[in-house]
Amino acid sequence: MNKELLLANLRSIPDFPIPGILFRDVTTLFKSHECLKELEDTLYEMYKDKGITKVVGIESRGFIMGASLAIRLGAGFVLARKPGKLPAETIQESYQKEYGVDTIEIHKDSISSDDVVLLHDDLLATGGTMLAAYNLVQKFAPKATYINFIIELIDLKGRAIFPEGVEVSSLLCLDGE
Repeated sequence: MNKELLLANLRSIPDFPIPGILFRDVTTLFKSHECLKELEDTLYEMYKDKGITKVVGIESRGFIMGASLAIRLGAGFVLARKPGKLPAETIQESYQKEYGVDTIEIHKDSISSDDVVLLHDDLLATGGTMLAAYNLVQKFAPKATYINFIIELIDLKGRAIFPEGVEVSSLLCLDGE
């Protein structure tokens, strides 16, 4: 993986969305064909031999590389969204955030116990959203579940909240500041 290319194209925005936060903006990676290809090729190499049958993309930046990777792996793609955004019957998982409770949901018929699932999102900070998505997917009792992020803010220690034995990977590990 060409980390230098990705880091050179990653935009960091100080004090967004609130003072004291350094926002890592992956949209600058998505607008570059070269970066987009690097991300897709790297993710494909990481997961091509894992038997992935479903990729779950977390709303909304997880949809971009998640869908691209699903196509490349020959897998299906599942959207994990906020309540009220999916048209058919859903199951949901609520989780605590710094400022209240949030919920994530997926279609009830989107995953089976025969699936090998890759959960994908753009950024791991504290990990609450992805842990909720992981717990939601576990309700389907898939054969295996993997978790992936483009960026991990290592000083926030979000990786520590996932159950032991779950493979969690990140392409770029950065300080949160």
